[in-house]
Amino acid sequence: MIHFDESMTLLEGLQIEKYKTKKLYIMEAQGYVLAEDVVADHNSPEFPTAAMDGYALNHDDIAMGRLKIASINPAGSALKDEVIGGTCIKTFTGSLMPKGADTLIPIENVEVDDDEIIIKEEVPQGFSVREVGENYAKGQKLIEAGTKIDFPQIGVMAGLNIVSVMVYEKPTVAVLSTGSELLDLGEVQTNDAQIRSSNNYTVEAIVRKYDGIPMQLGCIKDDKASIQKAMAEALEKSDIVVTTGGVSVGDFDFVKDVITELGCEVVFKGVRIKPGQHIVVARKGDKFIVGLPGFAYSSTVTALLYVVPLIEKLQRGKSSLKKVKAKLKEPFIKRAKKAEFTACNVSLLQGEYYVDFKGKKVGTSAILTNMLGNVALLVTSEDDTSKGVGDEVDVLLLA
Repeated sequence: MIHFDESMTLLEGLQIEKYKTKKLYIMEAQGYVLAEDVVADHNSPEFPTAAMDGYALNHDDIAMGRLKIASINPAGSALKDEVIGGTCIKTFTGSLMPKGADTLIPIENVEVDDDEIIIKEEVPQGFSVREVGENYAKGQKLIEAGTKIDFPQIGVMAGLNIVSVMVYEKPTVAVLSTGSELLDLGEVQTNDAQIRSSNNYTVEAIVRKYDGIPMQLGCIKDDKASIQKAMAEALEKSDIVVTTGGVSVGDFDFVKDVITELGCEVVFKGVRIKPGQHIVVARKGDKFIVGLPGFAYSSTVTALLYVVPLIEKLQRGKSSLKKVKAKLKEPFIKRAKKAEFTACNVSLLQGEYYVDFKGKKVGTSAILTNMLGNVALLVTSEDDTSKGVGDEVDVLLLA
């Protein structure tokens, strides 16, 4: 078995030969990763523009105290009138500044007397005028490739009249659970040895949460031929195949054997982590197989650690899981000389993270209910020891 850090280095070092991209209408691109830089093809604004309602004038004329209103300049109008000495033009937010004007005095700063304004409060030169390129300049790179598209990016692209944009395709992730003891949703239990399958649905939800497209394949019995057929078909139709169960050393654990028989290159098999030490990651070209353990908590944690980074890698995304420092509100007992990922409750108080273990059970790696609540994963290395109240620890945030 390899060190956890080595498994992360191997995962990060995986190279993708050819990324999948496609063009999407910008409103359909939200949540996708941008595959091209967005560069401004014009200045914004292209001309000096009023930033509020008021009167456009030449700043030198403010000293006159009283100016004649020459005309009105609504937003969107093609005004041809110019500001000449001793006059002003009533101008509205978003209107182009009239020629001859370099300043806009707000409505609140003047008093209107028939067709003139009386200046009650002066403003500095250039006040409330948006200069050319204030928002962005022509040729400026506004959004870098690799950025996840959300409402700010959509707004900027719309302002550039970009109708569709090139994005990385979200990888399709096939999910299947192995085990003759498993009952799928709705199946009737016929003996006490049967258990309800949850891993495949947990993993499907993780895939969807972290920007993959799940392909739910349900449960497969512990039959090597059936597992091989299902995994081969899944590999054809998807970018990542995720299995749960069948990666340990039991007589009916066939997944690890099937992986090699499908012609996949094993990236690593077995990591000194708790939970999930029997994790397997393999690849075939730009496609991947991740064999997760069968216990519910194990498969959940290892999906977060190994499947989520692959989903991100295939679309050149950035890490969704953030590691932060936190302080312990109660002691932590280190239970294994492995990298441990322990469910904990996390809270943010006055800018500082704190963790406790209220309601978290100590037991096997099957206790999925430990993931309920405002949960995070407390991360300790092989060399770490037990911790006391107030000690600083590493925590992996899942939100």
